[in-house]
Amino acid sequence: MKIDVFNLKGEKTDSIDLPEEIFAAKVNVDLMHQAYQRQMANARLGTHNTKRRGEVRGGGAKPWKQKGTGRARRGSMINAQSVGGGRIHTPKPRDYTQAMPQKMRRAALRSALTVVANDQKLIMVDSIEMKEAKSTDLAKALKALAGEKRALVLVPDKSEKSENLIKSGRNLAEAKLLQANYLNIRDLLSFEKVIIPLASLEVIKGYLG
Repeated sequence: MKIDVFNLKGEKTDSIDLPEEIFAAKVNVDLMHQAYQRQMANARLGTHNTKRRGEVRGGGAKPWKQKGTGRARRGSMINAQSVGGGRIHTPKPRDYTQAMPQKMRRAALRSALTVVANDQKLIMVDSIEMKEAKSTDLAKALKALAGEKRALVLVPDKSEKSENLIKSGRNLAEAKLLQANYLNIRDLLSFEKVIIPLASLEVIKGYLG
């Protein structure tokens, strides 16, 4: 698959062949869905907690006598139908983590990258280094590349060369900067454009090729 390469001004500078094993892979929708579900589940903290009857304070004495009051029989004030009583079938802390083999996760990423490429959401740039940390400069470059659409920018690494770029992207509402080795299914499918510098492409090829 051949694709054009642009500079930060949106001008075409070259064209390259994308590796077919990554960007022309067999699309497995079920695998992509499983990887997405796993990522969303693993992001849950699972710290929700409610008090059940045995954890609520009080309830030792019978609130009123069994007969003669005209009211319903009641043996405790901490049961579920009482205000302030224990809850039934409500959440307790739990682990939502789902396991998925590495080969399956990477196959799902290849499927997602293939979908992005087929839908023409992929934008290749020769380099995306910033001379200084300025959000306005980065926003201008992203507008030249992706227009008004929300963009995911893959950063090659977290070195000194990328420091200004990372700082420039912190305040941009319509863009997200992500290290190429942290590429994930949710971000790939959540943005309208995916901007990949050539250096980031080499990182992706290193573990998906």
